[in-house]
Amino acid sequence: MRIMLRRASSSSSGKSNTSRRSSSVGFDEFGFALSKKREKKLQHRYHDYSYPQPNPVKVKELCEFLSYWNGSSFICRSQIERFIRIGIPPAIRGRVWKCLLNIDSLRTASSFDYEACQAGIRRPLVDLGVSEYSIISTIDSLVDTENEISSGQSDLPSADLTLFKQIALDLRRSFPTHRTLMGDRPEAIEGQAKLFRVLTAFARYNPQIGYVQGMSYIAAVLLMILSEEEAFWALVALLEKPKYLSELFDSSLKKIQHQALVFHQLLKHRKPLLFQHLETLGVSSLHFIMQWFLTLFTSLPCWDSVLAIWDLIMLHGLQAVFRTGLTIILLLESRIMNMTEEATVLPVLLRVPVDVSQHRVLIPALWNIDVQEWEINCMNSLVLEEAGGGQDEEKVKKERAKGCTSSLRQEDVKLSQEGAKNTSKKEAPSSSTKNVFTRLLKVAQHYLLESGKYSAAAKSSPAKKSPALSRLPKTRISTSFTQAQVRTRRSSSRRRSQNSTLGGVKKERLPSQDSDGGATEDSSNSSVWRVRSGPVGKVARRRSRGQSGRGTSLLLKNRSSRSQQTPAQTFVQPENSNNDDCQETQSRESCEEKLLCRLGFLPLTIFTNLAGTVVWFFS
Repeated sequence: MRIMLRRASSSSSGKSNTSRRSSSVGFDEFGFALSKKREKKLQHRYHDYSYPQPNPVKVKELCEFLSYWNGSSFICRSQIERFIRIGIPPAIRGRVWKCLLNIDSLRTASSFDYEACQAGIRRPLVDLGVSEYSIISTIDSLVDTENEISSGQSDLPSADLTLFKQIALDLRRSFPTHRTLMGDRPEAIEGQAKLFRVLTAFARYNPQIGYVQGMSYIAAVLLMILSEEEAFWALVALLEKPKYLSELFDSSLKKIQHQALVFHQLLKHRKPLLFQHLETLGVSSLHFIMQWFLTLFTSLPCWDSVLAIWDLIMLHGLQAVFRTGLTIILLLESRIMNMTEEATVLPVLLRVPVDVSQHRVLIPALWNIDVQEWEINCMNSLVLEEAGGGQDEEKVKKERAKGCTSSLRQEDVKLSQEGAKNTSKKEAPSSSTKNVFTRLLKVAQHYLLESGKYSAAAKSSPAKKSPALSRLPKTRISTSFTQAQVRTRRSSSRRRSQNSTLGGVKKERLPSQDSDGGATEDSSNSSVWRVRSGPVGKVARRRSRGQSGRGTSLLLKNRSSRSQQTPAQTFVQPENSNNDDCQETQSRESCEEKLLCRLGFLPLTIFTNLAGTVVWFFS
């Protein structure tokens, strides 16, 4: 009885003033009160809307499209994106949201009974002597009752009382100028009761999240478009599905802080100059992003822009939230860069100006800016690494680097250590760049030593070819050299019997080769040519000579077989004139490129040239 008397006394004083004020105020097409010029700055609402007027043909086409809607179809989602880009008519927006959130299937698949939940909520309200139709006017009595419960004077459940008090406090702040929540008219009282029931039902439906500050704005917008139970299931879909807002709302508000840091990193990588300017002024993204994300941009003065943003959020989810925040920042970039104080920047970000939030300005810019899901994931990983989540990954990378260095030979390790010591003695500031060149020199020397060993082994045993070398991969230069000569020798031996009657020609002795194809050229010439253009270039020239002078080589082979020389047969070739030398030098590059691209050795040749250049430079 005492609670009811206190509630009546507290509510009687404000009834007369609110009734007079609400009865004399008009409302715009979206239900917001038309304020006077003196109150426009306080209410921060703009009523001259610029959204495109619906086309009757497009409206009919959209209605027919929604009649056979299939949420899992890519064609349907692409078509609905086209309609959203054109502009959803206000009369059909509720049907579009129901299709995008898949409310009907979510309601049929769940065992939760909304009406039974409301009956369970009314019992503690009756025990408190409070009704959902007068919950705002009884906040003072709820606070007094909570104090009595904490002191032990009452046995009422404290959890329900705390929930009711939090929701009642936010109902007073949720769109106080909208006709469904403004004043004590019957429509406003019913709207406040609906909002209270939806929020308490969700707190019962998902006690892990419960009620979080900011939910009242989202539920109020849903109630403006949908019915009460549809608004409840739409709230469930938005706050529980991973695609939408499940990473924004939790009881500890840690998720929204984390997403604000993710946007912080996104702004840092997209607009580094603007980010640096905000950091210089002492403005952090947490100061304004949390308000934008918790209320889903419902604080913008132009309500037609808010609904267009919500259409995109219903389609793309959390990705559209980041996209909208980035678009607003970019539209405000020029004026923020001209500001020099924090006190002037924060009001612009918290209360976005009308000229930026108008539909004809904000929405086209929103469609021109894109934020990909992988980009948000990358920024998320950066935030986790900065928070200490990437320590294990760094340890793994260090262990892998240690394993790679331990596999190198001792000689190479000594060379790298000596190079690092020398560079550290010479120039301490530029030690990082010197270490890079030292490692490159080490790799080049290691590569040339390996290639020199294999070529020396081939020269020392020309009559016996090692079977191990023939099993090496084609990346080894000496192995590919011998295999190419074996293939040419086999093809020439087949033709030797067929062309035994050809005449002789003038001969000039070439470098001798053994029967197995081992090269016996001078070591000095081969080493110089290896540094200059690589052994693979020598292979290309030899093969190009063999292809260009195939007939003359056959004559030389027949002549040598008649003379019956020693087993170490010598091959001959006619004298090359100056014209032949010119033609060979002109076609050398093209033959080399074609043959090496066919054999897959072109990257190896480039690396050989690079290694020789590095050795020459550092020697």
